Amino acid sequence: MKRFWFRLTLWIFVAAPVFGLLLAAPIRASVRAQAAATDTPGGPAPFITVLDVGEPAINVRTGPSTVYYPIIGQLTIGTTAQALGKSPSSVWIQISYPSAPGGVGWVYAANVSLSPGFLPIVEPPPTATPVATQTFDPTLAAAFIVQPTSTRLPTYTPSAPLVIPTFSNDPSPSGGFPTGIVIVASALIGSVVLLISFLGRR
Repeated sequence: MKRFWFRLTLWIFVAAPVFGLLLAAPIRASVRAQAAATDTPGGPAPFITVLDVGEPAINVRTGPSTVYYPIIGQLTIGTTAQALGKSPSSVWIQISYPSAPGGVGWVYAANVSLSPGFLPIVEPPPTATPVATQTFDPTLAAAFIVQPTSTRLPTYTPSAPLVIPTFSNDPSPSGGFPTGIVIVASALIGSVVLLISFLGRR
């Protein structure tokens, strides 16, 4: 009986490590696969692929800005290029572009897809300085400055004083023969003449 328990214990001590190694092997393999895809130095060189953003091609510039750096070329949809670095804000990606000065160019990160791999931060190149500074000719500028001419305002002449007429409130006539008596007398005379002519016809 003691031999049986001794053999069983021996088998357990031997089988347990083997069984544990078998269970741990897939976990280690998956961990190694994930570690290879992380953004760490020494990994595979990443590359960019141009996405369909509604335009047939995207612009390639000399630096990471649409204001300070000019366009040096274009990449059509689906084109791939080796990625060399990224801007400090990770908004732009530096790529290998042989036709550009120095063999590198910059593309907007939202217009491309980036494969897994380590991508270092690259400082932007210096901006181009203008060849000549624009100056203005003082004589020419003075010719376009119009000085306002001073005009004398018209003098004010007061108008003549307003004369308001006055009327009398006395309705009675000042004198003479009454006009009403003349009218009544004329009416009476006309009536008598009319009556006489009417009686004469009869």
